[in-house]
Amino acid sequence: MNYLVLSPYYPENFQQFSIELAKKGVTVLAIGQEPYEQLGQGLQAAITEYFRVEDLENLDEVKRAAAFLFYRHGPFDRIESQNEHWLEHDAALREQFNVFGMRYKHLKKTKFKSKMKKHFKKAGVPVVPGKVAKELDDVDKIVKKIGLPLIAKPDSGVGASGIFKLTDDASVQAFKEAWDGVTPYFLEAFVDKAVVCTYDGLVDIDGNIIYETSLTYNKTPFDMVEHQLDMGYYAEKEIDPVLRDYGHAIVKAFDMRERFFHIEFFRYEDGSYVAIEYNNRAAGGYTVDVYNHGHRMNIFHEYASMMAGEPVAKVEFSQYCLAVSRRDSGQYRYSEDEIRAKYGAYLIDQKRLSGAFAELLGDVNYFFVFDNPADVDAIYQFVTMRQ
Repeated sequence: MNYLVLSPYYPENFQQFSIELAKKGVTVLAIGQEPYEQLGQGLQAAITEYFRVEDLENLDEVKRAAAFLFYRHGPFDRIESQNEHWLEHDAALREQFNVFGMRYKHLKKTKFKSKMKKHFKKAGVPVVPGKVAKELDDVDKIVKKIGLPLIAKPDSGVGASGIFKLTDDASVQAFKEAWDGVTPYFLEAFVDKAVVCTYDGLVDIDGNIIYETSLTYNKTPFDMVEHQLDMGYYAEKEIDPVLRDYGHAIVKAFDMRERFFHIEFFRYEDGSYVAIEYNNRAAGGYTVDVYNHGHRMNIFHEYASMMAGEPVAKVEFSQYCLAVSRRDSGQYRYSEDEIRAKYGAYLIDQKRLSGAFAELLGDVNYFFVFDNPADVDAIYQFVTMRQ
């Protein structure tokens, strides 16, 4: 099997996908913009051939690199980056080289928030009311129809960037002045007194869910970016059956194959849910590591097993796994030594983040595993308490 990887070096923890694929005898070919020497011994050993481009954003340059690798090694069986940023590149290459997997036509339903809503409704899952604004006049019409407060976010966008909270006439006017009037925006009712949670997993080539988990967030991504808060989220020890049923229905409605999924929900105080977004890839940052720590598994290895046509191991062990961030700019009450002294028995890993992930998730992440749900808030408060 020839497996073409885009951006094999970044994010750093996703290097393990290439390494585990190579262990299964898969021929890993790669295109990136980092110098070969920067890849490190583990990744270098996993990659059969690496083509360095000057600019990975330049699709024409990437296509020429792929054509060279195709000429050298024969047809590609799979093309994948596992990264939201490169999904369109992945799709374009699959179309050009006639490779199995997600094409542009599949991207539409996961790229645009407005189209996601239609598939959520098709799956019978509740959603927050919302509409697309393509012109300035649309904003006033939506405000009048749905009412304030609203959240305005690019109809096609990733994460918490470019989001506005509309609470009164002044904030509506500020949004209209900041908006370029060209980028379609999706405006939906602002949800208060609810937490963000997810249904995550992996589907095989037939669309069967072969791995599943659920995350709960202490803060919304919007609040973390806007107020530079410390991130905290954890893998649940067990999945709420209601959430699982919704998740299964959504996965079926979106009909994706051989992919990770990361579906976001709001969970209200009464235990009900509304669907927010369908992300057609594994969760970003070190979330995949949270999967692994919580279930004492190696999801990178299991993904490689799936690609090699081998069975994927079932989850037989589960704990809560809490990821907590700190920002280098923060002044914290307790030192790292004090964290280790109090919760060292639970601390399983610690890693630094960089770039866009650091802006959203913080500069350093701590990972804790435990069985008592009461420990979630206790550990989070201790680690993030400011002076």
